[in-house]
Amino acid sequence: MRYFYSIMFCTFFVFNSLNAQHNEELQEMANADQEERLSGTDWKIINANDSIRLAKATQWFENGNLSTAKDYFNAGIIFQHGRDTMASGRAVESFKKAIALDSTLNRWWYAAAVDRDLMRRGEPQIYGTQHVVENGKPKKYKMDTTKVTDTERSYYRVPSLAQQRENARLKSLKQVSLFYTDNLDIDKTISLIESQFKKGKQSDYNVSENTINSFGYQLIAENKLKEALKVLQLNTELYPKASNTWDSYGEILLKLDEEKASIKAYQKSLELNPDNENAKKVLEDLE
Repeated sequence: MRYFYSIMFCTFFVFNSLNAQHNEELQEMANADQEERLSGTDWKIINANDSIRLAKATQWFENGNLSTAKDYFNAGIIFQHGRDTMASGRAVESFKKAIALDSTLNRWWYAAAVDRDLMRRGEPQIYGTQHVVENGKPKKYKMDTTKVTDTERSYYRVPSLAQQRENARLKSLKQVSLFYTDNLDIDKTISLIESQFKKGKQSDYNVSENTINSFGYQLIAENKLKEALKVLQLNTELYPKASNTWDSYGEILLKLDEEKASIKAYQKSLELNPDNENAKKVLEDLE
């Protein structure tokens, strides 16, 4: 199963309106806000559209025309991309109201809005969601770690302080995929991963579960299936209790027509994570 991550944006899932009271135009604006950013639209166009969306959202906000959780959530999406503290403050207020009305919404957005508002005011962030670019590289914006607890971070779907430090460490390490690109020798690359894994936190390369998994999918995209098989099989050996490693291993086995072995891999993945819907569906199709 492939994982996707983004530094600047959290994936935004919007739901089709089932209630006529929801502001459909606001929904479309929030969808466009995210789609433009994720599709690589020219920033001049995005900035121009942001101004139009912000003006409309502000009018609805000031006139009290937001009523549902979805309305407030969508308004928050738009306000967060304003350029002043009034807009960022309204983003915080909107997300807070949205979550109060419907706690099943993606609560990460509230934490990110709080941090961004603090950043615009020149104050330290408190959750740890915001990064700045220094010397061409992303760096976490200054942070006050005393204002909220890890329990609160967890509620708002933000990693703990320890996990944030580990994520920063991993980002600073060399990439296995670049080692492979330099030598095009999968066996040497496998040996590198194994030796680096043994070093633990003293490693020079990022050999985390997700990174190895992504490398495997990179090889699949390059149609190097046998190489991908070696990488994804190794990931199950290094991280045998991770459901996703077995899911990915099952996928590459299936691509190589190793159906029986693939079934066993998916069964192992499902055993480790009974909620793995992808494994359930694949096994249903195979069996």
